[in-house]
Amino acid sequence: MITTVTLNASIDKAYHMTQKIENGTVMRVAETHNSAGGKGLNVARVVKLCGSDTKAAGFVGGYNGQYLESLLDADGISYEFEHINGETRSCINILDPGYGSTEYLEGGCEVTAEEETSFLERFPGIIRNSDVVTISGSAPRGMGRDIYQKMIRIVKKLGRKVILDTSGEYLKRGLESLPTMVKPNKDEIEMLFDIKVRSQEDVIGYAQKIYEKGIPYVVISLGGEGALLVCKKGIYQGKPPRIEVVNTVGCGDSMVGAFAVALERNMEPEDALKFAVAVASANALSSNTGTFDPAKRDEISQNVKIIKL
Repeated sequence: MITTVTLNASIDKAYHMTQKIENGTVMRVAETHNSAGGKGLNVARVVKLCGSDTKAAGFVGGYNGQYLESLLDADGISYEFEHINGETRSCINILDPGYGSTEYLEGGCEVTAEEETSFLERFPGIIRNSDVVTISGSAPRGMGRDIYQKMIRIVKKLGRKVILDTSGEYLKRGLESLPTMVKPNKDEIEMLFDIKVRSQEDVIGYAQKIYEKGIPYVVISLGGEGALLVCKKGIYQGKPPRIEVVNTVGCGDSMVGAFAVALERNMEPEDALKFAVAVASANALSSNTGTFDPAKRDEISQNVKIIKL
């Protein structure tokens, strides 16, 4: 079982446009796709597609929260949320021929100290039957910057594996609790170390610094160049074949979901990296977030190159 945590969940609305965007005018949406969103819920859908059992956790509230749970019901994903007084946010992704993907992300409602405490008290019970826990994205207003640090400690106390995928102060504080895996990108490394990354050698060097803190697996997403993995066995790059990208939103979440499945199945690092790069690349071929065609994944996997650096 893999539990995915999304503290700042949302209703994700994908607007598919057939016309070129003209600012200041009325635009007609050709097709709308609504999904239960937030990074961890994208992870949950990918985990299910990979054939593992999954459960979603976090906060939901209001009518949007009820709608989000109904969308998860339709996806066949179980959940155990903390229900709050605020309203779950909405996020919009506009997909059009001219600009590609443009996202409008609401900040989300505020979570009270009492709601946070209630969730943390319930959290050990929520994850008790899980082998791996993923913690993804931002936290709502009102929560402490050390919230992920607290959650990682709870997961580790129960002897479970935990993946952290966040940024800024949440990442900095979370690293102090030594999660099993982290997945920053180039921008997040720059914020973490207050530096400017200018080469792949810089990426490798700072990934090693994170690994040396005591993080067993450090994965750096490299966009179209795949991903970098630093672990006990060494440093590896997984390079996907060239593909015709449709939508890059959710590729990072897909990679997290695939690595969670790989950790659950105790895959060797090289195999885990190849699997994760193939899943993330297959997601880029889908217009919907956090989903992929398993046949495409398998086809891509045959052409993913694993290079030991």
